Amino acid sequence: MSEFNNQPVVAVKQSPGCLVQILWFVFVGWWLGSFAVSAAYVMFLFIVTIPVGIAILNNIPKIMALREPPQLVTPYGTVSTPQHNILVRALWFVLVGWWLTGIVMTVAYALCMTVIGLPFGFVMFDWAPGILTLRRS
Repeated sequence: MSEFNNQPVVAVKQSPGCLVQILWFVFVGWWLGSFAVSAAYVMFLFIVTIPVGIAILNNIPKIMALREPPQLVTPYGTVSTPQHNILVRALWFVLVGWWLTGIVMTVAYALCMTVIGLPFGFVMFDWAPGILTLRRS
């Protein structure tokens, strides 16, 4: 087992280049992302559709800027990050995650509407899944 501990781990991002991401955001991402966030929060109104709303918010970085989460790769394949207990994540979502994510997404969206704040806005959109459900990437 010790032979596996010394193997290199590489974080790989499969996202398109920066220029493609910016062009996507300028022509499609800003309005599609706004629609997706609104649709996700409408899904939260009905108990049955909460998983759909969470799935939409977890994909906001991809919807708005074509940003894929990094994957940890070893010579033996992709490594999955251990997640927090599902009860802790559910409690976080109900008490804090839904409204804190709304604030973060609003600030990120506002930053993306400025040229200077665009990169930081994209980073904040990458934070959204973790803030919403304590999801580790």
